[in-house]
Amino acid sequence: MTETQQKIIEVCKEIQDLLINKNMSYGDSALNPVRIFSKSDPIEQLAVRIDDKLSRVSKGHHFVGDNDIDDLIGYLVLLKVARSYNVN
Repeated sequence: MTETQQKIIEVCKEIQDLLINKNMSYGDSALNPVRIFSKSDPIEQLAVRIDDKLSRVSKGHHFVGDNDIDDLIGYLVLLKVARSYNVN
């Protein structure tokens, strides 16, 4: 295994750990939202979160403690999971 391949594994593991920890902390809110105000399906809600994050990044708005790259990767992984389940 090359050094690059090993690094890919490490980075993917970090994202996996991040998503599992957030899922445990927030419940399964990304794929099973409570829908108090928004009635949008989870796929649409994830798309909005991705758009919001990209908008903040493009405008240079950064908040202390945010990791924009990890957040975007995480949202995209969740979107892929939601689409694979065809969650609505």
